[in-house]
Amino acid sequence: MYFVVESGSTKSDWVLIENKNSQSFYSTMGFNPYFHSSDLIEEELKKNIELAALSDRVEGIYFYGAGCSSSELNNIVKVGLSRVFKNAEIVVDHDLLACAYSTYSGRPVISCILGTGSNSCYFDGTNLSEEVPALGYILGDEGSGSFFGKQLLSSYLYKRLPAEMEKDFNQTYQYDKNDLIEFVYKRPNANVFIASFMPFIAKHKENQFVKNMVIDGFKKFMEIHVCCFKNYRDVEVNFVGSISDIFEAELREAAKEFNINIGRIIRRPVESLVEYHLNYVLHEKIC
Repeated sequence: MYFVVESGSTKSDWVLIENKNSQSFYSTMGFNPYFHSSDLIEEELKKNIELAALSDRVEGIYFYGAGCSSSELNNIVKVGLSRVFKNAEIVVDHDLLACAYSTYSGRPVISCILGTGSNSCYFDGTNLSEEVPALGYILGDEGSGSFFGKQLLSSYLYKRLPAEMEKDFNQTYQYDKNDLIEFVYKRPNANVFIASFMPFIAKHKENQFVKNMVIDGFKKFMEIHVCCFKNYRDVEVNFVGSISDIFEAELREAAKEFNINIGRIIRRPVESLVEYHLNYVLHEKIC
């Protein structure tokens, strides 16, 4: 049996493949080696009774995660996994590769992530290429949950939210300025905290303030992360992640300005990622 894992900074989706017709789904917190150690990964996995019970029988793990962008960072995750799944061959790679795999349908494509963070790549079926780096939630992540969360929080603290949104924010969260500063600047996983306000933003998606904020953020993402590819008008541009699905109308409106042809929008890429592995990676291992 094999695990295919797609991990963002907030959560990880795990799919256990026993054969082509038998798949089981599990979930854990997201494991990002920028923020999480091998020890923490081991500890969290051992807390998961279902995964721990399977650990000795797993033959291989294909883990694709946010922050897994170098051999050193990948090894942090690999070590944590190997301490739990001691009999498994473990492959750790970038979540951007998972994005490319999950949106690939036999033709070259530009694949984009819009979740807690954001990123993009060009994938021709064999080679993956990036034109601009992902700079993370402080310097980059345009169009992502952390990007919009920062705008919401700053607008709230500057008293620039529409009155009805400010009232609802106060009733929903009951945070004051000191609370927010504490969570953002002094506690770990600030990117996840900031992105956690996306359900509130989605709740008010019909408010013109939110519509304008989201469309402008998507335009910024496309200008930086899509238009950087010379052939961006000639290939489909596909998206994975909850942000692209929840705000699909705004995403498509933003794309019109750049003549971008949006193809697939996949909220949970792990299912398409499993399909890719069954077709291209595990077809000789799984009966």
